[in-house]
Amino acid sequence: MDEMVVRAVERAIDTMRRGLADRLTIDDMARSAMFSKFHFSRVFQQVTGVSPGRFLSAMRLEEAKRLLLTTSLTVADISHQVGYNSVGTFSSRFRSTVGLSPISYRQLGGSTSELPDDVPVPGPARTSTIRGHVTPPRDGRAGLVFIGLFPSRMLQGSPVRCAVLDQPGPYALNDVPEGTWHVLAHSVPPGAEESLDPVPYVGAHGPITIRPDIIARIADVSLHEMRAFDPPVLSALLDVRSAALTRRRTPLRQAV
Repeated sequence: MDEMVVRAVERAIDTMRRGLADRLTIDDMARSAMFSKFHFSRVFQQVTGVSPGRFLSAMRLEEAKRLLLTTSLTVADISHQVGYNSVGTFSSRFRSTVGLSPISYRQLGGSTSELPDDVPVPGPARTSTIRGHVTPPRDGRAGLVFIGLFPSRMLQGSPVRCAVLDQPGPYALNDVPEGTWHVLAHSVPPGAEESLDPVPYVGAHGPITIRPDIIARIADVSLHEMRAFDPPVLSALLDVRSAALTRRRTPLRQAV
């Protein structure tokens, strides 16, 4: 990616971060990036994989997660601090995106007791498989790796298919439904699983389209330390707390 474009997007993200409680518009974001709003929206999507509006919404919920775990502020106060006028709207959005209500998220310390079952997708029987190899980050220190299939570049809600690997390496996601998907991976360095704020490793591959005539697709994923322009990790199920991950380690499939 062009370094000048990446820096422009990072300036816009910094503006978002400093204005989470404000009514930021696409014009405000484009102005901070020093682009026209039409050019800005296009390059922002190219760099991050999501639109500026979705990225801002994700940052607000990411900050809400942090405040729930590190402060005693009420849910109402937190919702206002991250730009929501309605507590009900905030709570509903938080639950659908993170996978827990704000109160449950706080009570459980940002993690759940187990990873989700695959999301049921209506339609005919599915036989497609997405397989590939997860490459460790350059320092080679990734531990458990969550890998899941999502409908967008944003890691939120429950995955359509998922697995947990003991370490970077081969994986397979079976019975993949028809549609267009993103393979998203998440990990933290060994020993940092219990940290409330570890710097995670993330990786992505996609979009991948599965049609009735496709039996298998290859999707290799390279892990890297999370960067400013990587979309926030929102799902509570992917906070990579050791208790949540070790409950549901998925054995490596021999189909790889």
